[in-house]
Amino acid sequence: MLMEKNRALYDFFMQHAEKLTETWYESIEDDDPESIYRSTDSSIIAELKRQNQDYYQHFIRALIEDKTYLHTKFKKWSEDLASDPKHLNTPLDYVVREYMSNQRVVLHYLKEFIKQHQGDIDIDRIFYWYDLISEAFNISIHVFIQQYVKNTTKKLVAQRDMIYELSSPVIVLKSHVALLPLVGDIDTARAKIILENTLKQCSQKGIQHLCIDLSGVIIIDTMVAHQIFDLVTSLRLIGVDTTISGIRPEIAQTAVHLGLPFNEFQTMSSLAHALDRMTEFSSI
Repeated sequence: MLMEKNRALYDFFMQHAEKLTETWYESIEDDDPESIYRSTDSSIIAELKRQNQDYYQHFIRALIEDKTYLHTKFKKWSEDLASDPKHLNTPLDYVVREYMSNQRVVLHYLKEFIKQHQGDIDIDRIFYWYDLISEAFNISIHVFIQQYVKNTTKKLVAQRDMIYELSSPVIVLKSHVALLPLVGDIDTARAKIILENTLKQCSQKGIQHLCIDLSGVIIIDTMVAHQIFDLVTSLRLIGVDTTISGIRPEIAQTAVHLGLPFNEFQTMSSLAHALDRMTEFSSI
């Protein structure tokens, strides 16, 4: 008897699947031209409606599947849907708003079904259906937010890495001689990228002598000091002679405190002095 009622509701929703989608689409109120929901492209509109109808058909199956369906097959399908780039490029609140709008449409049709079967459905069954619908949409919203945050974080990391790379350019001054000016705060993540980027650029550009200017760096923690030392050591291993200029007193104290043998490397008090030495070097 229980499954018969669930099957009856399932059949009702499947019969009205297209109407559910049309009702949802007509309810969209969006004036943002960047939103996927305001697209005038007929192919995008058709894809939106197809995805929406697929969504209804997948979550409605929860009425006739076992209790694990929502947290297994339905969740997996929701994850695939959440990976759609067009949705990921739409503001998060817009997507969540449309999930909530879809939920209202489904509940509206559920009420219509209940009206048509008054007296045949007990209150516990109605509550069960409401809970099932709420759980399905909660899973979908949670999955989409997770994917959205993951995608946003990935973009931010890529942008950060690009900024770090651009902020540590190896500038060729003359044949085989280059300058690496470092400016601003250097944390562990940036120091790692500086090391990798500098080694790569020096190798590609055939640099034999590099001046690393630290006059624009105010604070360096112990981990970063170690990584700068590792950079100079690594450059030596690939045949690059290094001069460090502009070391501030506090940075020098950090190096001494850590026991880093910066005295083994060529250092200059200022970039001007370092450039003079490099000029001498290049003329030899």
